[in-house]
Order: sequence, then structure tokens, then C-alpha cells
Amino acid sequence: MAGLRRRGAGPEEASGGAAGDKDMDLGDRCGDLDLRNNSDIPEVPPSTDSTPEILKRALSGLSSRWKNWWIRGILTLAMISLFFLIIYLGSFMLMLLVLSIQVKCFHEIITIGYRVYHSYELPWFRSLSWYFLLCVNYFFYGETVADYFATFVQRREQLQFLIRYHRFISFTLYLTGFCMFVLSLVKRHYRLQFYMFAWIHVTLLITVTQSHLVIQNLFEGMIWFLVPISSVICNDITAYIFGFFFGRTPLIKLSPKKTWEGFIGGFFSTVAFGFIFACLLAQHQYFVCPVEYNSETNRFVTECEPSELFQLQNYSVPPLLKVVLGRETVTMYPFQMHSIALSTFASLIGPFGGFFASGFKRAFKIKDFADTIPGHGGIMDRFDCQYLMATFVHVYITSFIRGPNPSKLLKQLLVLQPEQQLNVYKTLKSHLIEKGILQPSLRG
Repeated sequence: MAGLRRRGAGPEEASGGAAGDKDMDLGDRCGDLDLRNNSDIPEVPPSTDSTPEILKRALSGLSSRWKNWWIRGILTLAMISLFFLIIYLGSFMLMLLVLSIQVKCFHEIITIGYRVYHSYELPWFRSLSWYFLLCVNYFFYGETVADYFATFVQRREQLQFLIRYHRFISFTLYLTGFCMFVLSLVKRHYRLQFYMFAWIHVTLLITVTQSHLVIQNLFEGMIWFLVPISSVICNDITAYIFGFFFGRTPLIKLSPKKTWEGFIGGFFSTVAFGFIFACLLAQHQYFVCPVEYNSETNRFVTECEPSELFQLQNYSVPPLLKVVLGRETVTMYPFQMHSIALSTFASLIGPFGGFFASGFKRAFKIKDFADTIPGHGGIMDRFDCQYLMATFVHVYITSFIRGPNPSKLLKQLLVLQPEQQLNVYKTLKSHLIEKGILQPSLRG
């Protein structure tokens, strides 16, 4: 029993044990002050119904099941139409769209933490959250500017300083936030404040890092941005349709409405869609050329000679398919083969991003991240799978597609000092002579 001397223990040991017990009791009491069990966690207020009144009146005679079907369908078509409009407006607008979605997703996740732990009145929690978001975005977008706009930066002296010391400035900004957090620590809420500090950083990892990868994929060519995103959207829609009409067998307990019928139907539909959509996009330079910044016109350009990935080639048909297709060869773009891998990931692994989000929402007893989109929930509810997809596409490109980028390397060389450029030239010349590509000059 706590506080009693153990038989045979000396007075020092007994007093030490009592002191240890007191320390443990004090620790338990302090832990009770900044931790609550699940039943004590304040529930997040339920989402409000943000459906426009005109839709409510038009669908008032339907059951809740079919009403939700029509609301989701109408809003889905509206979002897809807006997405096509932004694609038409160009790469820069797509980048702004990604940034806007990132900020909104961050806001939704942080708001959940703020609401759940609101009764604790943690100092500076929201201010520090947005400060760290600005710091991390400053770092990643600064890296992008240094990477893709080196020629533009070279012409402006004020930017040269920022780019040269970009990482040091970024680290200094982060350290400032770190010190602010330490100064904000309150004796009664140490443990909880460190929980929320981790909450902020995990949210930054999920939103900012992944959105940065989305933009990196976009610079490789708009097709690497559109096909993966569209495949996830297609899988989400077709899985919902198949599950709505044919769903009988539950898929996973985290999402009771998800069914095996929807999962399988969504898989085959998404692979077929990705294959066809890739064929349509591969025919146009606007979608297949890497996005580059033209410093002379101050515009993003997508003009190039398409690589072999986007040039029609003949392929032999496997024996099993010859009977079905009735032909021995087919003509298609090599990228269509890659689209199968992208669509397969979007169908089989992508949904696990949604399952993860479902588990997160169940942990905090909420239905949706927010009520931004009627029938759909928050922005994060629609993009929980997209972030996982963005990472896969980036890894896929670096592993199987992208080699050294001459254009990007040339921009980096132009930033070097003349002496450094001359050394690179001499080294490259010697290498080409050794390879037999250049003839050695007669002069020594």
C-alpha cells in the first residue's frame, strides 16, 4: 500500500519511498490538470446546414437519402465546372487554388483543436498556429522560387539577398515562433500545450508539405497534376454511385457507408477513366510540357517538343487480349501505361486517406471537418485523399520518370560567378573530349 514502509526497509529507504510516492502523487495530480479522458473532452459543436434555401425548397419532397444524393450531385458538378475554368485560366491560377485549399484545410484542422480544448484557454494557440503556417510556407515557396525562377531572381538585387540567405531567414523565423511557444507555457497545462504544439506540426506536415508536392508535380507538366487529381475525384464519385445503388457489404468499420461494391466498382471505373483521360490530355502541348517561367514576358509558358512519353508508339498485345481485341498491336501514348499505375493507387491506396480522416473525425466526435460545402462537409473532407496522392505522384516521378533537367540546370549555372561558370565549362569540355564527342583543339 502506498505510503507504508516496506518490511525490512531502512529509515532512509522508507523516507525515500515516501518521498517518491509523494512525487508520483504530485505528478498524477498535475497530469489530471492538463489531461482529460475521452468522456470529459468538450464536444465540437455540430455542423450547421449550409445548403442554399433554393435547393432546400426544390428538394423538400424527397427523403433525406435522395435529398443528400441531389445536393452532393449538384455541388459536385458545380465544383468540377469551376475546376475546369481555373485550368483554362492557366498554371498560376492553379497554384493559387492549391495555396487556398492548403490554408483552408489547415484552418479546419486547427479549428477542431481550438474548439475541443477551448475551455483550457491556452495562450497564443491560434496566433502561433498561423505564425508557423506563414513560416513553413515562406520556406517552401522560397525554395520553389530559387529552384524555378533563378533567372528572374538574378535580375533583382533585393531578391538575391533573400534567396541567398533564405534558409537562414526561414530558420530564424521558426526559432522566433519556438521561443514564443516556450514563453507561453503555463504551469497547469504543460502537457496539453505540448500536445497542441505537436498538433500544429502534424497539421503542417499534412497540409503544407503535401501542397508543396502538388505544385512540384504541376511544374513537371500539367498532366501530372490533372490525371492524379481527376482520378481521385473519379474514384470518389464512382465509388459513391456504386455504393449508393449496389452497396450491400460493409468495407471498413471506420466508414460504415463504404462498401465493397463501391470500392470495386470505383476501382475499375477509375482505371478506365485515367486511361482515357490520359490519352486526351497527351495530345496537347498545354498539358504535357513542363511549366516554366519566361522572365522576358513575365508569364508561365508551356511550350516544348513533347517527350517520348507523349508520342504515339506501337505495342504488342498480350496473347490473352489478342482474342478479345482481335488485333496484334495497339497504338497509344506511353504515358497511358503510367496512368494505370496512378489510377490504381488512387483507387486502392488513396481511399485510406479518407479512412484515416474518418478515424480522426470519430476520435473527436464530429461528422465533418467543417460545413463549407453543402452535402460534402469541409474542404478537408474532399481533399483527404488528394494529399496522399500528391506524395505518391512525386515519388513516382522521381523514381521512374524524371532524369536530370537540362533547363533547370542551366538556370542554376547562370547564377554562378563567371569564374565558377568557366570551371564548369572546362570540366564539361574535358569530359566530352574523353568520351570522344568533341575533338581536342590543336592548340595546347
